[in-house]
Amino acid sequence: MGSADEGPYNLRSDGKPGVDGYLGDFQRGPAVFTLYSLGSQPAQSPRVIEYLLDVEDGAGPRECCRFTDDPDDVAEWSPTWLGDPWCGWILERCNALIDNPDTD
Repeated sequence: MGSADEGPYNLRSDGKPGVDGYLGDFQRGPAVFTLYSLGSQPAQSPRVIEYLLDVEDGAGPRECCRFTDDPDDVAEWSPTWLGDPWCGWILERCNALIDNPDTD
């Protein structure tokens, strides 16, 4: 799928270039999910890494959820995805990309 290969005009839902923090993508049905690392929050101790997950189903990238690597934090789902039955599966796929990013 290669969101990172689409050049500078591929933007994340937050308006930043799609190559910034790109970890990989996965698909389910017509929806393509792209995971980005937003980096660590240095003011927090211990340092916590924040992630952004976008979804694209033909209407442009939209934020699906944000979460951190802190096991006590709960993912913040966009209202459209809050309570969706795919949420558990989506987070499993995100964790797999975090463990093994598709950055080649």
